[in-house]
Amino acid sequence: MRVRLWGGALAPALALTLSATAAPAAPPQRPDGSAPLERLFDNRAISEPSAPASADFDGAGNSLSARDLATAGWTPGRVLTLDAARLRWPRTAPGRPDNVRADGQTVRLRGRGDAVSLLVAATGGTVTGTGTVRYRDGSRSTYRLSAPDWRTGPSATKAVTLPHINTPGGQRAEPARLYAVSVPVVRGRETAAVVLPRDPGPGADLHVFAVAVRDNGAGWTGSWGASTGGYAKAGPWGGRTLRLVVHSGTGGARVRVRLANTFAAAPVRFGAASVAVQGAGGGASAAREPVPLTFGGQRGVRVPAGAEAYSDPLRLTVPADRNLLVSLYLPGTVTTAPMHGRSEQVSYVSAPGSGDRTGDSGGAAYPGTLTGWPFLTGVEAAGGPGTVVALGDSITDGQGSTAGSNRRWPDVLARRFRAQHALPRYGVVNSGISGNRVVTDRYPGDGVSTDVSGVSAQHRLERDVLARPSVRTVVIFEGVNDVRHGTPAHEVVAGLRSLARRAHEHGLRVVAATLAPCEGFPDCTAAVETRRTAVNAALRARDTDSDAVLDFDAVLDFDAVLRDPRRPQRLLPAYDSGDHLHPGDAGLRALGESVDLRALVPGTP
Repeated sequence: MRVRLWGGALAPALALTLSATAAPAAPPQRPDGSAPLERLFDNRAISEPSAPASADFDGAGNSLSARDLATAGWTPGRVLTLDAARLRWPRTAPGRPDNVRADGQTVRLRGRGDAVSLLVAATGGTVTGTGTVRYRDGSRSTYRLSAPDWRTGPSATKAVTLPHINTPGGQRAEPARLYAVSVPVVRGRETAAVVLPRDPGPGADLHVFAVAVRDNGAGWTGSWGASTGGYAKAGPWGGRTLRLVVHSGTGGARVRVRLANTFAAAPVRFGAASVAVQGAGGGASAAREPVPLTFGGQRGVRVPAGAEAYSDPLRLTVPADRNLLVSLYLPGTVTTAPMHGRSEQVSYVSAPGSGDRTGDSGGAAYPGTLTGWPFLTGVEAAGGPGTVVALGDSITDGQGSTAGSNRRWPDVLARRFRAQHALPRYGVVNSGISGNRVVTDRYPGDGVSTDVSGVSAQHRLERDVLARPSVRTVVIFEGVNDVRHGTPAHEVVAGLRSLARRAHEHGLRVVAATLAPCEGFPDCTAAVETRRTAVNAALRARDTDSDAVLDFDAVLDFDAVLRDPRRPQRLLPAYDSGDHLHPGDAGLRALGESVDLRALVPGTP
């Protein structure tokens, strides 16, 4: 769903395709030359399989299938929430203009937020270009963005994959992809317009289908979060209720949840949902009657393929540092789901055919158990100063900790922020995925897989960090899985630098952590140790070399915290969970307590 952001003054880049379709009449423009996006549409990308000649997306007579889009839930005029931005799919019918080929057009756009989001695709290959964001006060900022080709682009960053392409000779079974990208803006300034990149030339085009200002959770703080690691077999769940147990890091008087259908090929329907505080005895029992959630005023919501849904704000006092029960009723049969694989927490499933049990206070209706988190990716509390995101792998995810005890190092960090008053009391969101890597994808980004270790940190930064509510700082503690599987140290360092550069472009503070030792784990060979120490040397160089280009605001030496002083290539035995790779409860507590909280606060040296 995300496009790689490779520098530039403030952002990524787009791409469009030359089509044989005649342009519509010139739209009415304001004195500044701007017009709403839909009035600039000059290309037809969507056709019915029975009438492929009615559209020509790429100049060769090929187009997207209206039937496939409808099957994915991308119907005309539908608002799609992608990476926290509300983007409206074109209202037009198949065979009518539905996108604009970028060539310096000025798109009228009002709003305040942290980014401008665009729904795009390139034809003729990946397209990179620069454009301008104009603000109401007369100021401007520039951006640079890259959009992959609709047929050959990566699945790891796509918003949706469609199974067919309509061609002049008929429909062909070949994937077509659309991408959501974000352009950073100056926070606090009201946008007036976005100037699209110029035409990249006769061989390629950048097509823009939708654009919106992203209000990244202003007024909300991340209380809990999980990152989707892949699309996996599930259930089957039909006419059953999931009761997911999560842990609040910060509290508030109002709450909302985020449901995600990431990586999916079809919509999912939630018939009802509720939130409750877990009872004192644990399990599936609530302390008080669960409170129903609504979505746009309705009890249920249908989430299109690849999209998300936020519940309406709910007036419910959520205590900090308590387990919550988020219950989701699935009226239809679900056999696959976007999944966070390792929860280190037991959740519950109601009995087959038990129906909507979201309102149950007791746990008797929930005999089944889960050890992952499907669909649910965020719980957010109203108010607060903002969010710190921990981007990492299994050590951040909590593998090696006592299940159900909430002793992950980000949990420790959240408690420390909450216990003090000298600094902002940030919420902490855990965006760790077991097995995740900085440079390469484990889950390919499409299809059902048993591997739920996620797309790379490069490919999930937008969804798992930048789209979190009121994010202020990201802590990157990742790379040991890369060096364990042969990725050269310089590529890991380059990947970390890229993450830092992109986060900085969005105005975040970026903190990196050195990689922990792993001698004794089966694949942690001497060559792995050489690569690990090389990555750490590059990270530490930032502290001593004023000319270093790693571009981190601070570096946490987690290696020094966890290693055995007598044998630095291994974990201190007291901190070892027993497998020599993952710290146990004591080691994770040591990590969380070692962090100087001031290092995570923007504006500190």
